[in-house]
Formats: sequence, C-alpha cells, structure tokens
Amino acid sequence: KFSLDELPQLINVLRREMSLVGPRMITPCELAMYGRWSDAFLTVLPGITGLWQVNGRSNTTYDERVHLDMTYIYNWSIWLDIKIIFLTVPAVLKGEGAY
Repeated sequence: KFSLDELPQLINVLRREMSLVGPRMITPCELAMYGRWSDAFLTVLPGITGLWQVNGRSNTTYDERVHLDMTYIYNWSIWLDIKIIFLTVPAVLKGEGAY
C-alpha cells in the first residue's frame, strides 16, 4: 500500500539505471501503447516516482498515464522534479491508487 517495495530501486538510481523522478518503467508490450510517443519515452530514464504516481497511479487510465509521462518529458525542469518529489510524500502516505 505504501510502495515500500520500491525502495530497492534506489540501488538502480545509484547505478544510473534509473532516476528518482521520471516515467515508470514499462514492458516492451506496453511501449506499443505509447504509439507516436514511444520514441520520446525512450529518451529518458525510468523513475521511481513521477507525474503518474502523484496523480492517482492505478486510478488513472492508461491513456492518462501516457499523457502524464509525455507532459513530464516535454516539460522537464529541475523545479518539476522537486515539485514531484514533494508531492510524492503525501501520495505515498495516502496510498491511493497503490495496488
């Protein structure tokens, strides 16, 4: 419920295989669902947290998830990352959309 199972991913961040903030990692099958945005998705490292996680997680549709990922990629800034990190704490504590 509180996403504590994702803490080991910090090792992946230290190895520079992941980022703290970014789109969630997806499977190759899911990449097809990104359609024309799949190339943009592949330009960034996956993140432990991101816009999708602070905007409802599993309570959103897949199309909404794609939109949130693209919004993050095309509007990235250090300030957006900081905002997402601060929004992650209450999102995790509330546990909404975590299955």
